Amino acid sequence: MQVLLEQFLDYTQIERGLSGNTRSAYGDDLRRFVDFLQQNAIRSLNQVGRKQILDFLMAEKQRGIGARSLARRFVSIKVFFRYLTDEGLLPDSVVEAMDSPRLWKLLPETLTPREVEQLLQTPDAASLLGRRDRAILETFYATGLRVSELSTLDLDSLHLDEGYLRSIGKGNKERIVPIGGAAVNALHAYLEEVRPELALPDGPRAVFLTRRGAPFSRKGLWKLIKVYAHRAGIARNVTPHTLRHSFASHLLSNGAPLRMIQEMLGHADIATTQIYTHVDAARLQSVHARYHPRA
Repeated sequence: MQVLLEQFLDYTQIERGLSGNTRSAYGDDLRRFVDFLQQNAIRSLNQVGRKQILDFLMAEKQRGIGARSLARRFVSIKVFFRYLTDEGLLPDSVVEAMDSPRLWKLLPETLTPREVEQLLQTPDAASLLGRRDRAILETFYATGLRVSELSTLDLDSLHLDEGYLRSIGKGNKERIVPIGGAAVNALHAYLEEVRPELALPDGPRAVFLTRRGAPFSRKGLWKLIKVYAHRAGIARNVTPHTLRHSFASHLLSNGAPLRMIQEMLGHADIATTQIYTHVDAARLQSVHARYHPRA
């Protein structure tokens, strides 16, 4: 259980782009929950049902925990179990039918087009690793891939002459994602001039390689983006998921149909994609407030 908990906490930060404070709050809640389970001789999350969750919340209430903190404990448990079922680690989530606030509703901040341009221009084009890193950033923004999808992208998935790539997403589902000209150019430069210098004989076929010739981990890509966001002077929490959200929000702002954005992001449900309409509505409201004489 502890191993799964740590995997989940890494997921919230690296893939979901949640802040360190949010990760810490989830960690505190869930460690209390796991400790409670172990104290009650429950050694596997497959043994957890509605009764164990309610018993835990009741025990916390008897310890004097307030209603708001109890609600947060429950949300943490629900998000954890949703992650486990999405990853195929549990057959189903025992808490899905239990009432709670909507989850994952708040998006990480999106970057403005100007900030994206600052970020993309930051890597040093004169160095091998700079050209590699520029290709990574361009690909993230051009495709909206999840960090796990980019880290496992292999050479056979690229079809640069046709302007697209194939990605394996959640549920092992394959989708085709277009790549714009800027990203295609950056990838060509990387593949022709840089990757041969990094690749080991009979090494992995991952597209993006570290200086040691190994595929990037999700955490390695997360750290890389953090470094370049800081160098670009972007004083906000920028993660791979921020670039994914920026990709979708900028497409919507420029008139792309929501169904097409859904396909490119690999969302199974259009309702997941519709959250970007709220982002765009907020942008429209700010424009209205700025320019309408009676706003």
